[in-house]
Amino acid sequence: MKVRDVMTSQVESVTPSSSIVDIARLMRSSNVGSIPVCEGNKVLGIITDRDIVLKVIADGKNIQSTSAKDIMNSEVITVTSDQDVHEAARIMAEYQIRRLPVTEQGKIIGIVALGDLATEKIHVNEAGDALSGISQGAHH
Repeated sequence: MKVRDVMTSQVESVTPSSSIVDIARLMRSSNVGSIPVCEGNKVLGIITDRDIVLKVIADGKNIQSTSAKDIMNSEVITVTSDQDVHEAARIMAEYQIRRLPVTEQGKIIGIVALGDLATEKIHVNEAGDALSGISQGAHH
């Protein structure tokens, strides 16, 4: 099974100039913990709810004047739609991430989440291993 078979095509994204408040609200309304930062369809970075807590709130930055470009992680791990879901699960476990932007020629076309893999019965073990790896990483 390929990533395209389980990915979400409707991707919420923000721009480098998006405010942290707007990003947090988008995360809440979309019920997600990470959002890609894009210029057009090109992925420039990713912001997680943890980034907002650690890089803005804990550092005492002004939430009104801090923007996506100030805190985004620009080393984004991505997959392509024709990669196997087993490979996506392995990448999630290795990098301890729950969501991977899906790109084609540098442009975002979707997102694959750990939950997308877990819903496929044949991939529950790998998704479980990925989640286990992610959870263990959080305790270090």
